[in-house]
Amino acid sequence: MSQEPFLAGTVTSINGSKIEGLLVKTEPGSDDMSKLTEAVQLGALVKIPTPRSAAYGMVSGLSAISGSNGAGLDGRGKVEIDLFGEIIVTERDGNGNASFKRGVSINPGLGQGIFATTLNELSQIFARPEVPSVRIGSVHQNDELTAHLMVDELLGKHFAILGTTGAGKSCALAVVLRKILESHPHGHVVLLDPHNEYARAFGDKAELINPDNLELPYWLLNFEELVEVLCSPDETSRESESFVLKDAVVKAKRDAMRDEAEAAKLTVDTPVPYHISAVLKNLESAMGVLEKAEANTPYLRLRSRIEDLRADKRYAFMFAGFSVRDTLPEVLARILRVPGEGRPLTIFDLSGVPSEIVDVVVSLLCRVIFDFALWSERDQTVPTLLVCEEAHRYIPKDEDQGFGPTRKAIARIAKEGRKYGVSLGLVTQRPSELSETILSQCSTLFSLRMGNNKDQEFVRSALPEAATGMLRALPSLRNQEALVVGEGVSLPMRVKFDDLDVFERPHSDNMPFSTAWQNDQYKPDFIPAAIERWRKQQR
Repeated sequence: MSQEPFLAGTVTSINGSKIEGLLVKTEPGSDDMSKLTEAVQLGALVKIPTPRSAAYGMVSGLSAISGSNGAGLDGRGKVEIDLFGEIIVTERDGNGNASFKRGVSINPGLGQGIFATTLNELSQIFARPEVPSVRIGSVHQNDELTAHLMVDELLGKHFAILGTTGAGKSCALAVVLRKILESHPHGHVVLLDPHNEYARAFGDKAELINPDNLELPYWLLNFEELVEVLCSPDETSRESESFVLKDAVVKAKRDAMRDEAEAAKLTVDTPVPYHISAVLKNLESAMGVLEKAEANTPYLRLRSRIEDLRADKRYAFMFAGFSVRDTLPEVLARILRVPGEGRPLTIFDLSGVPSEIVDVVVSLLCRVIFDFALWSERDQTVPTLLVCEEAHRYIPKDEDQGFGPTRKAIARIAKEGRKYGVSLGLVTQRPSELSETILSQCSTLFSLRMGNNKDQEFVRSALPEAATGMLRALPSLRNQEALVVGEGVSLPMRVKFDDLDVFERPHSDNMPFSTAWQNDQYKPDFIPAAIERWRKQQR
C-alpha cells in the first residue's frame, strides 16, 4: 500500500454523514486505474482533508455514470462514502501527536479531494486502544493491521455473533473468549452449549458440566419452572394442577423451616430447600378431605408425575440423589467459578438434558446468575459473562413461542444486567428469528457471512446508520471473516479472525460423507454400544 496520498476523486454532495463524490478519470489498464480500484473498493477507508482536520469515511457504494450525450460510459464513476471519524490537526497530545476520534465535528466542503488512506494513516486509525483491549485478528484492508476488541465496552454492554450455518460462528466465539481469558485468567464465563461443541476448544481451562455431574436440585425452581416440569401441557389441566401444586409446595417449604417468623414470610418462589416427599404427603392429605372422587384427578396426576421423575435416571440431576440441605452456595460457586482454580469458564453441555426440560434448566441458570448478582453487595459483585448458543431457541422473535420464564430471565439480563455486572453474549444462525428487543440491547455485533435477505434486513435494522453500507459485503464474506460494529471496537471494521489450532476449535464440523463412504469401516458391534448409551441416556 502506497505511503503517498492518491487523489481518487472530489466531493460533489454532502448529506449529513453521507458523502458522494466523482472519481477521477483513468485509462483502463493503467497504474492509476489499479490505484483507484484499490483505493475505493467497497469497505475501503478514504480521507477527505479540511482546513483543520482530516475526515475519514468508508466506501459504501460505487456506480458508473453515463457520458454527456447519454450514450456509453465516459470512464468516470461515482462513489458513496459514510463518514465515521476524524483527526483534528490542532488537537494534539503531550507528545505532539494528533489522535483519531469517532464522529465528525468538521464536515468536508464541496470540491474537496477524496484521497486513498496510506498505511501510516490506517495504522493510526486502527491503533491499539488506550483502554484494556485484546487482539482477535487482522483488519481486512491489510494483514499488518491488528483488530482489537475493547474488553470493558464489549462485555459491559453485551454482544451478539450472527451468521449463517457454516460461516464460523463457533470458531469466532472461541477466538473471542480465548483471547479475553488469556489476558484475564480470573474471569467468570458461563457458556450454554446445546450441542457439546466447546469442551474440546477450551480443554482444562473450562469446567465441563453435563447431566452426569450436574446438580440443580428441584427446590431451586421457581413456581413457573416447577409448573412446566410437573403439570400437564394442556391449559385446562395445567390450571387446576398448578393451583393444587402451589398450596402443597408452600406448605412443604414452611414445614421445612425452623424459624416460624421467616417461614411466614416466604413465597412459592423463595429458593429454600424442602422435601419433595412432603409435597406428596400434602397432596395425599388434601385428597383425603375431598368429597367427590373426580376432584382427585389433578392430585393424582401430580403425584404420578412426581413419582415418575424421581424414578427416571435422566432427571437424577434434579430429583434424585440429594440430601435435602442448602446446597445453593456450592451450586453457585461451581457455576460462577468462585474460586476459579485456573478454570475461568463453565461449559454447560445441554445435549444430554431431556428435551422437555432443557428450557427449564436454561431458565433456572439465567435466573440464579442474575439474582445472585442483584443481591450481592456492590463491592463484592462477581462480573459474569453469560453466553447463549442457539439464542433463537430461548428468545424467539414471536413472544408466543419458546418458554416464557427463559425469555424473561434473558431479557432481564439484557436490560438490567450491566448495572449488576452480568453481561450477555448471544450466538445464532437465525438472526431474523431472534427477539429484536433483546438484540437491540447488544452494543457490539459480529456479523459473519449471511446470504438470506430476511436475515440481512434484520441485521441492517440493528446496525448504526454509519455502518449499514458495510452490509453489502455480508454475502461475500469468507469463512473466518466478520463485520464488527459497535461499542466494542474503535470503529466499524471487517475482521479476519486469528487462526485456531485444531485442538482449539469447537467440535462443530459437518459429517465427512465423502470420506466415510469410501470404505466399509464400521464393525457390527458398534450398534449395540450405541443402543446401550441410547437406553441409558449417557454419551
